[in-house]
Amino acid sequence: MKKLTTSVLAIVLTSSFVVVNAQNTQSDTLRTQDIREVVVTGALGIKKRQDAVVSSNKVLNNQEISNGGNPNIAQALTGKVSGLQINTLDNSVNSTARIVLRGNRSISGTNTALIIIDGAISTTSIFQQLPPEIVENVNVIKGQQGAALYGEKGSNGVIVVTTKRGSKSSKIQFNLTSSVDVSTIYKLPYRQSLYGQGIQDTTFDGTDYNGTNWVPYENTSWGPLWSTPGLGGQSLPVGLPQADGSFIMANYGYQKDNIKKFFNNGILTQNGLSMNVGGDDSYAYLSLNRVENQFMVDGDNLKRNTLFFKAGKQVGKFRIDGTFNLIDQNTSQTSGNLYGMLLQTPANVNVRDYANSGISGHWTPYAVNPYWLRDHYRTNNNTTTFNGIVNLAYEFNKNISLTYTGNLLTTSGVTEAYNDQYTPADAIPWANTGNPLFDGEDIFSFTQNSFTAITSGYNKTLTKSWKYYGDLMLNFNYDLTENLNLKANVGSNLQDTKEDYTQVGGTNLRIPGWYNINNVTNSTPWYSLDNGKARVRSAAWFANLDLAYRDYLFVNGTFRYEQSSVLSVRPTYTDDYKNQGYSYYSLGASFVPTKAFEALKNDVFNYMKLSASYTRTGNSSTIGTYALDEIGVIPTGYPFGSLVSYRPNRNPVSPDIKPEFTNTFEANLALGFFKDRITLEGSYYNTKTEDLITNATLPTPTGFNAVLDNVGTMRNRGFEVDLGLTPFKSANFEWNLNGSYSQYRSEVLSLEGGGDRVILANAGSGIPASIAAVVGQQMPMIIGTKYQRDPNGNIVVGANGLPVVSSNYEVLGKVNPDYILTFGTTVRYKGFTLRAVGDYRTGNSFISASKSLLGFTGLLEKTAEFDRSQGYVIPNSVQLVNGQYVANTTAVGGVADYQHVMSYFTGSYQDDIAEEFVVDGTALKIREISLSYRFPKSWLSNTFVNTLTVGAYARNPFVWYAKSNRNFGDPEATNTSGNGGGFQAISQYPTSRTFGFNLNVTF
Repeated sequence: MKKLTTSVLAIVLTSSFVVVNAQNTQSDTLRTQDIREVVVTGALGIKKRQDAVVSSNKVLNNQEISNGGNPNIAQALTGKVSGLQINTLDNSVNSTARIVLRGNRSISGTNTALIIIDGAISTTSIFQQLPPEIVENVNVIKGQQGAALYGEKGSNGVIVVTTKRGSKSSKIQFNLTSSVDVSTIYKLPYRQSLYGQGIQDTTFDGTDYNGTNWVPYENTSWGPLWSTPGLGGQSLPVGLPQADGSFIMANYGYQKDNIKKFFNNGILTQNGLSMNVGGDDSYAYLSLNRVENQFMVDGDNLKRNTLFFKAGKQVGKFRIDGTFNLIDQNTSQTSGNLYGMLLQTPANVNVRDYANSGISGHWTPYAVNPYWLRDHYRTNNNTTTFNGIVNLAYEFNKNISLTYTGNLLTTSGVTEAYNDQYTPADAIPWANTGNPLFDGEDIFSFTQNSFTAITSGYNKTLTKSWKYYGDLMLNFNYDLTENLNLKANVGSNLQDTKEDYTQVGGTNLRIPGWYNINNVTNSTPWYSLDNGKARVRSAAWFANLDLAYRDYLFVNGTFRYEQSSVLSVRPTYTDDYKNQGYSYYSLGASFVPTKAFEALKNDVFNYMKLSASYTRTGNSSTIGTYALDEIGVIPTGYPFGSLVSYRPNRNPVSPDIKPEFTNTFEANLALGFFKDRITLEGSYYNTKTEDLITNATLPTPTGFNAVLDNVGTMRNRGFEVDLGLTPFKSANFEWNLNGSYSQYRSEVLSLEGGGDRVILANAGSGIPASIAAVVGQQMPMIIGTKYQRDPNGNIVVGANGLPVVSSNYEVLGKVNPDYILTFGTTVRYKGFTLRAVGDYRTGNSFISASKSLLGFTGLLEKTAEFDRSQGYVIPNSVQLVNGQYVANTTAVGGVADYQHVMSYFTGSYQDDIAEEFVVDGTALKIREISLSYRFPKSWLSNTFVNTLTVGAYARNPFVWYAKSNRNFGDPEATNTSGNGGGFQAISQYPTSRTFGFNLNVTF
């Protein structure tokens, strides 16, 4: 594939030279601004021209961000920046994303990029809530050198967000934006279409259908063939009796995607109104925005209101700029395993028929009615965020200035999670309905006792956070000689974060439907609740030096010395804390040969830039607040009853722990041809992380389980190539193409203490697999049990026909892709603009809990690729007989019948063989397609409207997965924000796609 990719890029590049040369005529007079002359905002708000930037970065303007109408800016970046990988952690009504630049540098750290909004450190959550209309641009700083001034917080790259500011016009200008989206379920798992509802159970119907029975209230599809005489095509009872004793009837036959009927069309609306005004020495910008999302699950909704105000004023040598942002968000969503209940539904069930049946009248007693879950298991959340930023500047003279950036960020949240009660005693007494199918007392008792009791409960959590961020900087700008310019910044940074969280809750509500702590009968014990407060402070001193020689040679150096309260240690028998600070630094240079040597430039070759840098940064994010304080642990029920005592912490943190240090070398090349009608950029980086922080296992005689310490090294290296083409460009027509190729390899080099792996997360759902960091392998890897195979790759089975499985966890796949290809195009004809963005990822895998559940319920395609009544022989399997491998003819369980087929797929197949549930994560996605039309100004000249643009767009309109991924799930959707990604829980909803329309008016 790498050779193919290289060949494609070479062909495109070669052919583009011909096309562009043909288009490069004297009539081609359309002028565009040179992007390299644009001033971009970097670390600590320091502004530079692109030529002077010595590390890799990518700037996206507002149009590039908002093309697809995505209300989540983080997700809107997907496929538009090489080296940027965004995974969806939660695809519910309030979808969230994980942002990673250039892969993993830490085992236990989050590896996520730092978010900066208007010069101050922010969070990914707030970034995702910003209305796209207020964002001027996003500068994605991929290289660590560009982020070194942020110290340990910038060790994973930085995303710098700059919001809009008012115009210089004294005339007030208004801007109205409005859009509406419709989302639908796009990809549901493929299911076998031969066998129907039932199992080997004669309790209801004793008729034998080739080794199985029809059971109308089964949640599995281990029943007779859909084509069975007397059943196929017949209108038969489905599920349990309703309240009046009647049955819901349905044909015994296959319905494709019947569970899709549970979902609605999701409707999302965005409406924004902004106002901006200004003058030569002042400006003001005000934006009001409203987002409403009625999700595809009825009752799940999001409402978000945003107030954003930004203003600035110049008074002599003093300048003040301020930003005020208030975000109030309310969400309500079901918190039960709703999709898991749907996924096990037999294909003859019309799910909508059971919308009002509750649990007692559900189609099965072995699963909870998803409609009941939707209405009776819910989590409601209200979050209010205030972000205030002030920027002060005083210019002593033309060479020296003083600036201050202060930020106060507060977030308060109220979360209420509740569920109602259900017990078997609440079941409808079917024996009294008069219906002969359920008149038998044995049937009633059997089904009634099959229900799982649900205990009602209520929990309320209050959170409050307060964050202060402040930079004080003294800035120097001197021309040392006619050709040499010096810019320097020295300053200090203070950060102070406080968190307070309180939780109450319990079970057994006295009055059904009243969700209040006063209605709780059994309060949750205090030691099981999350209550507490935390405070983290840090102080840093930093310096930045920029040298520019004749506009073509640039040198940048940074230094930061930082102390954090997280690393404060109190020595034994003293009351004084000691805090060791750490230094982070970088050095880089940029050289533009085409400006240094004008002779290099010609009609074909117009630009070249070379840059390289070395950076040393740290990361201590894995060390928890107060982790270095030796505190006791309160055991539950010790010494007995409700009495409590203290015991030593058996999982301490080493008092000598220090940050993980990453040392990075980066080299970049940028080329421009035919007046930048062809651009080619490439980056290479090599990062070595020393003193990896993770838990090291201790010998049992020590009395401790593990200690958090510096225990290993890791290397992350990769490269990126970006290609831009403009085959056609004129006053009325322009066609742009762009693409990128990026790959990285994060490898664990060593772990101390004799271990060769660190478990990051367990798969769950009973699958014997984990996500782990393994020495000598990429990070993270999927490990688990796998088939034992002969030298030819055939599965080895035992005398009973069951596969022989490895006793130890072995490597099954890796979580991150081998490479990511991105591609995009923009076609403009007069007022029409067509844009499309897509990407391709391959080489990654994920563990699918959905596939496991489908196998258990007999819906997996694999369970119907043979005649179940004749047993199941593992395909291409062998047995070891007298030291030789021979073809296997023994059915699983040793008996060739339907019963042993079902027993295998609901037993050892589920519990023993993790390899079966590792799915190829290859995916090709068209992320966005948009078409817009900007009305000519001449049409609006007699109206109060200045500009008018209408458009239509689609997100995820076309998606292709690997052949082995039978729509089990989107490979990007993972279950954790940490490095344990790679397991996809059943709670993740299926893939969806969105179509929408938007309007943009200024007046």
